[in-house]
Amino acid sequence: MSSESSDKTLPPQEQPRQPGIQAQMTPQPEVVQPPYRAAGKLEGRKAVVTGGDSGIGRSVAVLFAKEGADVLVAYRDEHDDARETQRLVQAEGRRCELFAGDIGEEAQARALAQRAAELFGRVDILVNNAAEQHTSQALENVSAEQLERTFRTNFFGMFNLTREVLPHMHEGGAIINTTSVTAYRGSSHLIDYASTKGAIVAFTRSLSSMVIERGIRVNAVAPGPIWTPLIPASFSAQEVEKFGASVPMKRPGQPSEVAPAYVFLASDDASYMSGQVLHPNGGEVING
Repeated sequence: MSSESSDKTLPPQEQPRQPGIQAQMTPQPEVVQPPYRAAGKLEGRKAVVTGGDSGIGRSVAVLFAKEGADVLVAYRDEHDDARETQRLVQAEGRRCELFAGDIGEEAQARALAQRAAELFGRVDILVNNAAEQHTSQALENVSAEQLERTFRTNFFGMFNLTREVLPHMHEGGAIINTTSVTAYRGSSHLIDYASTKGAIVAFTRSLSSMVIERGIRVNAVAPGPIWTPLIPASFSAQEVEKFGASVPMKRPGQPSEVAPAYVFLASDDASYMSGQVLHPNGGEVING
């Protein structure tokens, strides 16, 4: 991890809308740890990464490229961030295509799966990573509209996209879902978000048992406090300054520290793992 990313506090900052813009963050999230050495773990594979314009998704897309995969990056409307991800993937000598759309809408999820099939002929790896979150200090403040929106983006989009991609995925395929530490310890100020992340854990375990006989593995990653655009787009400047300080490592993590978990789960190194969740969370002990 770079010296800049090892700072225990962050400069106070806010962004006006979700999911946030990585180019506007200070410091910039670390995409790849400098010691990272690729080993061709994903050579020739075709991957779809949602929320791939920034944050964890960007780091996953770049590491997948370093390991030999071509990537279709899906995002909502953060075009400049997405083009930067595309530039980084292409710099590794791999193909990177972009798909802009709200996969919380069923038609967009279907269109994304069709686009992947047209581009690659198949999907070897699906990373369901797109998400949004909204803070609320009381349950009474969580409107029906907010609850539905959060579930539509975080869970329905994942469910619908996976359903549409599965016909294009064959034996040896891997699905990796992004859940969260909040699925295990809860979150009083992110109650609808945490609920979607709990649903993702159940979805991961259930889908794993459903498709395991087809030779497809399904796992998840449950990050702790990671420095991504969602943070300044969700919290006040004062909350951002303290972000990550409560975990045992006393700092937020970087996307570069999470993305290798996705490489592992996508690769043959994880050939005996399905229905599992990895926990890069700064040292929190998780039960469940």
